[in-house]
Amino acid sequence: GHIVRNWKVRWFVLLQDKLLYYKIEGGKKEPSPKGRILLDGCTITCPCLEYENRPLLIKLKTKTNTDYFLECCSREERDSWALDITGAIHAGHPVQVQELHRMKNSFKLLENISLHHIVERMCDSTTGIKLTRNLEQGNRYKETFTGSALVDWLISNSFAVSRFEAVTLASMLMEENFIKPVGARSTEATRYSDLSEQFLDDSTALYMFAETSKKNISSKEELQFNISELSGTIVKQGFLVKQGHKRKNWKVRRFVLRADPAFLHYYDPTKEEHRPVGGFSLRGCLVSALEDNGVPAGVKGNVQGNLFKIITKNDIHYYIQASSKAERAQWIEAIKPLT
Repeated sequence: GHIVRNWKVRWFVLLQDKLLYYKIEGGKKEPSPKGRILLDGCTITCPCLEYENRPLLIKLKTKTNTDYFLECCSREERDSWALDITGAIHAGHPVQVQELHRMKNSFKLLENISLHHIVERMCDSTTGIKLTRNLEQGNRYKETFTGSALVDWLISNSFAVSRFEAVTLASMLMEENFIKPVGARSTEATRYSDLSEQFLDDSTALYMFAETSKKNISSKEELQFNISELSGTIVKQGFLVKQGHKRKNWKVRRFVLRADPAFLHYYDPTKEEHRPVGGFSLRGCLVSALEDNGVPAGVKGNVQGNLFKIITKNDIHYYIQASSKAERAQWIEAIKPLT
């Protein structure tokens, strides 16, 4: 209720300019509405986190500054109602409605926002994500948060406008080792091959900050990468052996290929860091397989074959070894369309 702050079950009907609600008696709604919420000039907040024990709220504030709190039965139902109500609020502005539906299924990280900044905000003792103790299958975990709680937090702090965006962003945080899964539910999901399925928007999936994440927050020695480089869609990732530019020695690196924008980054798998140790734009690059009969010019050290070479538009040569001819072909096939 917006006068007496109690909670009651109501039947809602959304019209073009108003939201009607009805009392329910004997399992049926009464013929006349109990009240209405005029949508002209209304603002909507979803998710609304003003009630800690009620995570499924939508808040509507009318132009007369009256607040209405609507609690749904599930996150899917909440988000569906929020989308439809927002569409009704902007019904007289078809361009805004089209933009709303476009944003629902698209994602682009704001260029002036970095993943590092998001984690700093998450760790804030006042406005950050709330860490709790959780019990799963007899195991107790300290300082954790659920997948759905992180999605709600990202949306409420304007880092994402939909759950689709927030899940994508949370997947990036996990991929770059800012956060990690704990417990059987979230750990099992990381076994899926599709990155979009690895982070769970679920109140039973537990996550926590990576051990190195909070340490890195206070450190100013940050290897800087333009965040737009790391915001692309991950196309392929895996372990390859790369020749160093200076010592010409060979080291195992975890490579991550991204599209839109097209970048290839590589990470040191021996270090628990979320930052790449190197990377480059693929625009204007040339990629080709190298013959296995003899060591090509420019290649030194222990060469096992299955080599390929990437030449950047700045004429920097990268020599990389795959574990098999098939793997080499897969990497070349994935890289070529992005050059």
